[in-house]
Amino acid sequence: MSDEYRIAETDQFSKKLESKKFNHIRKKLYEYVYPILKREPIFSPNTKKLKGELENIFRYRLGNFRLFYSIEEETKTLIFLDISERKDSYR
Repeated sequence: MSDEYRIAETDQFSKKLESKKFNHIRKKLYEYVYPILKREPIFSPNTKKLKGELENIFRYRLGNFRLFYSIEEETKTLIFLDISERKDSYR
């Protein structure tokens, strides 16, 4: 059995990623970020756990964009919730 986590995307995340705004990020996300997070989703570079009400959500810094995800340890699944520009991420 593999130690890697599986990837799941919410509908909101998938729809946002399809927009033209994220064209330049999509390839980097699939080829670079996903493999890193599949191996080590908690202590990977550019990753921080959010605080307060959102303490079960992590964020990954990708340039001026933030990728938000949660982890289901029982099923070893990463659920990608949202991606947005930094200026809009924390409102």
